[in-house]
Amino acid sequence: GNGYIEGKELENFFQELESARKGAGVDSKNDNLGDKMKEFMHKYDKNADGKIEMAELAQILPTEENFLLCFRQHVGSSSEFMEAWRRYDTDRSGYIEANELK
Repeated sequence: GNGYIEGKELENFFQELESARKGAGVDSKNDNLGDKMKEFMHKYDKNADGKIEMAELAQILPTEENFLLCFRQHVGSSSEFMEAWRRYDTDRSGYIEANELK
């Protein structure tokens, strides 16, 4: 809820990211999680603070028009984002379909 992915959150995020990549058939040349995390942080942690913030996360995710950054301007924290998401994703599918958006 502090606006950053850091520490154990970052490790969990990276494990889920790697799992999703494997599920999508993206082959990894390196199987060492620690090395992958260091490479990832070197590439995306632009201010080298050891955290991934929303602006850095937007570089990673395939979102058109940086949806996360636009949305971030209107909410104070990631917990507010999740509250809003849950309010509109009424069937809990993980997507906001057209009928829910209306």
